[in-house]
Amino acid sequence: MKNKLFGLTILGLAVTIGFPLEKRFAGPATSAGAQYKRPKDVPYPKSNPYSRAKWALGQTLFFDNLLSDRRNISCASCHNPNLGWSNNLKTSHGSTGSEIALKTPSLLNNAWLDFLGWDGKYAGLEAVTFGPITGAANMNLSATRLIGRLENSGHYRTAFAGAFPDRKINKTNIEMALATFERGIVSGIAPFDRFVQGDAKAISPAAQRGFAIFNGRGHCAQCHSGWAFTDGSFQDIGLPDTHNIGRGRYFQTSLKLKYAFKVPTLRDVATHAPYMHDGSLATLDDVVGFYNSGGIARPSQSVVIKPLGLNEAERHDLVAFLNSLSSVPHDASAKNP
Repeated sequence: MKNKLFGLTILGLAVTIGFPLEKRFAGPATSAGAQYKRPKDVPYPKSNPYSRAKWALGQTLFFDNLLSDRRNISCASCHNPNLGWSNNLKTSHGSTGSEIALKTPSLLNNAWLDFLGWDGKYAGLEAVTFGPITGAANMNLSATRLIGRLENSGHYRTAFAGAFPDRKINKTNIEMALATFERGIVSGIAPFDRFVQGDAKAISPAAQRGFAIFNGRGHCAQCHSGWAFTDGSFQDIGLPDTHNIGRGRYFQTSLKLKYAFKVPTLRDVATHAPYMHDGSLATLDDVVGFYNSGGIARPSQSVVIKPLGLNEAERHDLVAFLNSLSSVPHDASAKNP
């Protein structure tokens, strides 16, 4: 089942999820720009179709500290809607104060991806749910204890009864409710979207030059492709971190997956620094500088990563383009008809 995108206000945030997606690109929408056409619908699987009651239950769970061991953090503590559904921390801390080793990834546009997490260990949004909830370094709460807490709440008993035919508070229904809410976390309209729809003045001349570099000399679009600016692949870009082998953890005989991490979305990218799986790059200028250098050459490094030879002005233009991918005002949230 697919559902159209809508606008809403959530927790006091003015957010835009609806837009005239049926419009054809005109003007600046060249062959390079056409691939960035926004989708008309959010895809919901047949096994977990959208319902308003399920979405509302998932939203409540997402922002509730009750999901953590010490009732001191929620999903939104790390996935902050004001910060691109990530946060501005290199590493985060869980309910008990333990450090979470990897940078919190953005939840934007995950409905379109098959494998989630920096190393792709989760096969879909339902599979993600109890990873952070039960993780000792994260929320540190067992499924049994969480279900007990929810069963003791009259509000949640009513909400689950209204969202699911079996009326049960169980692991499967918790997964389905949270996944329904998270599928609706979609990036809002950005200046770049208006540009490819025909408004030649929507982004600056510098950003337009940066867009050309992005699709040309920068080789960025080879992985950061499509409307969400990610192909969902796993690549070793040559970061110096050798402590975490990423996707190679699950495919130990694969040379190319060693040190390979998920290609993240670039939507709203300016809102959730620092960058990379380890949060090692503080600014977008640092990111562009890293790619310009070509990273560490090693057998597993992606073939598309190589020194770019961009001068200072070209690097500035590329950063200007990346900034044009953030909605103004920031308006990403979750679908709610």
